[in-house]
Amino acid sequence: MSFTQEPIFVAGTLCIAVFFANWLTRFPWGRTVGTPIWAIVICALLSNLGIIPSALDGNVVYDGVFVYLAPLGIFITLLDVDLKSLKKAGLPLLLMFLLGSAATVIGVLVAWVVVNPAVEIGELAPAVAGMYTGTYIGGSINFNAIALHYKVNEAGNLFAATTVVDNLIGTPWIIATLILPKYLQKFFPRKKLASAQSGEKIKSIESISISSLASVLALGLLGITLSKVLVSYFPQVPEIIFLTTLALVLAQFSAVQQLYGKHTLGFFLILLFLAVIGTLCDFGALAQTGELAGTLVIFVGLLVLVHGLVIFGVGALLRMDWDVVAVASQANIGGNTTAIAAAESLNRPDLLIPGMLVGSLGNAIGTYVGFAVAGLL
Repeated sequence: MSFTQEPIFVAGTLCIAVFFANWLTRFPWGRTVGTPIWAIVICALLSNLGIIPSALDGNVVYDGVFVYLAPLGIFITLLDVDLKSLKKAGLPLLLMFLLGSAATVIGVLVAWVVVNPAVEIGELAPAVAGMYTGTYIGGSINFNAIALHYKVNEAGNLFAATTVVDNLIGTPWIIATLILPKYLQKFFPRKKLASAQSGEKIKSIESISISSLASVLALGLLGITLSKVLVSYFPQVPEIIFLTTLALVLAQFSAVQQLYGKHTLGFFLILLFLAVIGTLCDFGALAQTGELAGTLVIFVGLLVLVHGLVIFGVGALLRMDWDVVAVASQANIGGNTTAIAAAESLNRPDLLIPGMLVGSLGNAIGTYVGFAVAGLL
């Protein structure tokens, strides 16, 4: 095994990438871009240069980040949240999320008519359209569920191409939703939600002690364990629902509120997740799939473009808070974790819980809508 595949090297490089992503925000131009975007871009560059492997090729470190560290990051971040924000920010974000879901379906149908992917893909084209519908309503869980049902995963070249294109188009949209609100607010000012007027800001610097670190990690790890136990008894309920609920209940106790370092540790773990997402932008893997990749890039690119135009266009007509539109779109395209990253990057703690909840809703409805679109087509 090459040393670039060595788990210790990969883990160390991800940490270095997060360090430099944060260091770049010391400069005015770097601060404009933001730490999450830098983490994605740096790791995309490192992956395409062959310094670290792509997550498409698999690595035990990447598996660990997806399975353990991302949920742990979500749990710890939510320990810092005041539930009052849900009442003030919940309904507007829910409305924008549902609009974004409809925009995804519109985008798929428009792309289907314009691109006519069945010519290149064949009889599995409706299934592929359903996969992208599901994943751009609530994340990759839906993508894989639909792929397994229609056995797209057994068509090796096609499944590889759909996965690569999903990440190649989805990742730039993550970046776009983190940048757009700042410039749209500058040129087309919108009144922030009442929940943003409270003066509460996400902490950029906070102290941490051994006791707090031990307590926060114990709560997170045991919280994930309890969520898995509950899922074994209630398999029909998504694990993320149990995880979110446990974190929210704990967050209301004063003893938990007084723990230091929750934001620092939680956001660091989410940045590691985004760094791994960056490695999925594998141009080499895309090139290997030939003309099929070109068809999929145009199809998915048009889909996401229509989604963006609809959700930001209607959001503009409704004079909606731009941050809310961005987090709702990110909950659609990227799911729970990227919705939280968007709220963090935009310095909107009031959108953390609503973003998390609509992301969970997307997990729940995305598969059904994806199957409906596949059946329709």
